[in-house]
Amino acid sequence: MFMNTKIMKKYLPLILILIVPVTLLGQSEQEEKETLTELLHEFLEGASYNDAATHDRFWADDLIYTGSNGNRIAKSDIMDGVNQNPDRSVEPDTRYSAEEIQIMIFGETAVVAFRLVAEFADPNETDLNFYNTGTFVKRDGEWRVVAWQATSIPQE
Repeated sequence: MFMNTKIMKKYLPLILILIVPVTLLGQSEQEEKETLTELLHEFLEGASYNDAATHDRFWADDLIYTGSNGNRIAKSDIMDGVNQNPDRSVEPDTRYSAEEIQIMIFGETAVVAFRLVAEFADPNETDLNFYNTGTFVKRDGEWRVVAWQATSIPQE
């Protein structure tokens, strides 16, 4: 009914070697997903104000960004159009948020997919929705976006 004590003592270290890393990996992956989710929300808050520091932190220098209009741009193109000193005391014209977030981790690479909601301050404007997919790479301990794809979701 119970395993022989000698056998148990012999194989216990092997069992622990096999089980412990899997457990730690699962916890680590969950923590990475939480970090990426927080980073995404912080980015969208800053992007609502077109904040240059937020964009600079989020995008990798070697970014490839394909917009919903089909244009492909680089980080330098994004940085050319952002505000160096946004006034965060004034409500932004458009507030961005993420819904339906899905994250897959592949070691030092992650894919983050979500539905971006662009909510306009003007009640006469209809909110817009986009499916976004970002590929993140962890460099020097920080996640950065190296590729981004935005797809407009048709309004019903």
